[in-house]
Amino acid sequence: MTHFINLTLNGLATGAAYAALALSLVIIYQATRLVNFAQPAFALLSVYAALAVTQLTGSYWIGFAAALATGLTVGAAAERLVVRPIARVSPLNGIIVTLGMLLVVQGVVGMVWGNEQHGFGYAFSYVGRFSPADAFAVGAVAAVAALLFLLYRFTPFGLRMRAAAHHPEAARLSGVRVGLMLTAGWAIASAIGALAGMLAGPPFLSPNVFDTVFVFGITAAVIGGLDNPFGSILGGMLIGLGGSYVSGYLGSELATLSALVIVVVVLSVRPDGILARPTARKV
Repeated sequence: MTHFINLTLNGLATGAAYAALALSLVIIYQATRLVNFAQPAFALLSVYAALAVTQLTGSYWIGFAAALATGLTVGAAAERLVVRPIARVSPLNGIIVTLGMLLVVQGVVGMVWGNEQHGFGYAFSYVGRFSPADAFAVGAVAAVAALLFLLYRFTPFGLRMRAAAHHPEAARLSGVRVGLMLTAGWAIASAIGALAGMLAGPPFLSPNVFDTVFVFGITAAVIGGLDNPFGSILGGMLIGLGGSYVSGYLGSELATLSALVIVVVVLSVRPDGILARPTARKV
């Protein structure tokens, strides 16, 4: 029983990072119907910025703030300067561009910081059944989910963001600056992606450290439903728990396979995701 509890707690902590990355993907998909394959690159750049600031100042928390600020800035700049001019021609062009940005950013990070691993300390201890680091990861994702809920449901800014995402033409006629709302959505999503990077990156960083995390993150987004931010959080937790149980009972080499099994089972029952709303198509 103790082993099961340990695996559950470990799965929740790991799933928190997947949930944060999945949430960032869903926010962008809701706004632009585009899967942002550059999201792990934005997270990578943000975490390396945090590493540089932490080494300079000696403070993890200043580095943490730098990571969120970097994610916010990079996301807004990417949407406004790169994605928007190309995606308006064809959504497929936008997807290809995000793949290109992923490769470019990984290459730039490798040239600047090198391809070897860099040690990156953490503010909390990893020792214990449910360590302070694990508690921070789960608490941070829960806080982000609560703040997003309050933003979307109870603020004029959140209302304008939802209107721009779901009914852009009507929102534009109502005076909403749709382009600005889309840029804000990318910025917020990339900041959350930076948070995911800070949760999943330490203690060792390399240019390809988030490749596997991204696979699990996009899997979590699909499981939860690409149109539901809170479904992505549930999906991340399921992936984290599934991987933890499989690693603990069957071996770590089967952990990746567990994500595939979860996807197949969930999508067989709920093709649009666990929390996705059923849609009707006019014919």
